[in-house]
Amino acid sequence: MKILLLGPYRENLANYLKSLGDDVTHTEEPLQAGAEILDKKDFLISYGYRHILRKELLGRFPNRVINLHISYLPWNRGADPNLWSFIDDTPRGVTIHYIDAGLDTGDILFQEELGYDPNDTLRTSYEHLTEAIESLFIKVWPEIRVGKAKSYPQPAGGTAHRLKDRDRVEHLLINGWDTPVRDLIGKGTPVMQEVK
Repeated sequence: MKILLLGPYRENLANYLKSLGDDVTHTEEPLQAGAEILDKKDFLISYGYRHILRKELLGRFPNRVINLHISYLPWNRGADPNLWSFIDDTPRGVTIHYIDAGLDTGDILFQEELGYDPNDTLRTSYEHLTEAIESLFIKVWPEIRVGKAKSYPQPAGGTAHRLKDRDRVEHLLINGWDTPVRDLIGKGTPVMQEVK
């Protein structure tokens, strides 16, 4: 299978896919539907990709574009999901979902809700989420790749944030990403977003 990984290079995922005999290509660049890098690709896997995939591009790969998101969707769609799970005190976890034209609104394939340690910092909690999403992916990828994974719509509600939303809480990050999460819990007001 020819796979395009979107987002920062993830060595663990790339090596896992290659161990299955897959041909893996990688990009962080914005993509248009006619991009040459998409030619002859069988599957697109997004993880930390910072660009929106447009409807025309998604139409080329029906049920073959997934996202690995470090939040328990529908909570914390968009940017900085780990940060907002503490600021807004929402459920924490990881989700693998199909990508649709919305912002992290596609049907869910697999997800796991996770707790946290009160001694965690934003950095260590992010590391735990990274380990969890990569472990989940390795566990369920064989089912996804052959089209046997069942998906279901996201429940109504949830939250979403843009990168610029971080500006209003930046003052709370007294030690940057080493700020203890216990100092952040419930310091924000969740922004509710209806799923349509």
